[in-house]
Amino acid sequence: MTTPPSATEPVALADHTTLRLGGPAARFVNATTAAELVEVVRAADAAREPLLVLGGGSNLVIADSGFDGAVVRIGTSGRRIDRLSDGRVQLTVEAGEDWDEVVAHTVANDLGGLECLSGIPGLVGATPVQNVGAYGVEITDVLVSVDLLDRESGQVRMVPAAELGLAYRTSVLKGKDNAVVLRARFALTDGGKSAPIAYAELARTLGVQVGDRAPVRDVRDTVLELRRGKGMVLDPVDNDTWSAGSFFTNPIIGEGDEVLSVLERASARAGGGPVTMPTYPAGEGRVKLSAAWLIERAGFHKGYSARDGRVSLSTKHTLALTNRGSASTEDLLALAAEVRDGVDAAFGVRLHPEPVLVGCAL
Repeated sequence: MTTPPSATEPVALADHTTLRLGGPAARFVNATTAAELVEVVRAADAAREPLLVLGGGSNLVIADSGFDGAVVRIGTSGRRIDRLSDGRVQLTVEAGEDWDEVVAHTVANDLGGLECLSGIPGLVGATPVQNVGAYGVEITDVLVSVDLLDRESGQVRMVPAAELGLAYRTSVLKGKDNAVVLRARFALTDGGKSAPIAYAELARTLGVQVGDRAPVRDVRDTVLELRRGKGMVLDPVDNDTWSAGSFFTNPIIGEGDEVLSVLERASARAGGGPVTMPTYPAGEGRVKLSAAWLIERAGFHKGYSARDGRVSLSTKHTLALTNRGSASTEDLLALAAEVRDGVDAAFGVRLHPEPVLVGCAL
């Protein structure tokens, strides 16, 4: 097999990220089959060439200086539905498939399980890496296994979901480059009904109770409507969608004194009155806070801008940091640092970025 040709001229990585930021790649390869992808990665590793594996670019912040090495874009495609028994279905998808197109495909086939994850940009291969989640559903709820290329051994192996360390917006794969996802398998249900609705806002909009099931088509339509209202569905003419989605993860802290300290600071900032702060269970002795709530109450409103307006918080959602059309990665990180430090100063809570940072740091 011949190694896929690489670009002869530097390729602007800004053209391959949803933030539309990032400098050039020294070498760019588009791998359209799993075999090509494996070959490119093995060849780069053998030559000790720096390598960046690029999916949809929706959870990526790349330095203005770009990447001095090979960038391989995952352009693989292929889906298979296997109907098992008792209404169970296994969906197998290549890593380079567009995630939302896959979700739409399952809904069109009356399969339940992925509908709450509608509208999320990016490719299938990235979803287990960060345990993508939205509206009460996470990849860990439906993932069966992945096929990985182990870069240390050069071998391809199937890894059960239970071995991936899937947790809130993370996995054993996140932030590491020792493995590449080639394909993923998901456990779905037949019959046109969704997974139990777990997110209160979604249940309310659908007109059902939390825990009820609803038609998958209705759930998808409603999720897309909610996401559009927050600027979370890609639109080339809407700068509010020139983002990496939610830039900060919701912080997890100890319940009790740590929560009380945040509440006391919030009360002081509100003039001493009572404050109701949203919290969510996060395991024994831990609670999850709302990063958006903290950001807003630290003084950063929707549309808050920096660097002469080149970057801003989305006008629809304070968790999204956006490129207003002429920004640099340096501009974006300056705004991110301002928000992070402002929340820390106001509440003593440190926010952490959700996107992967390449060649840069916050």
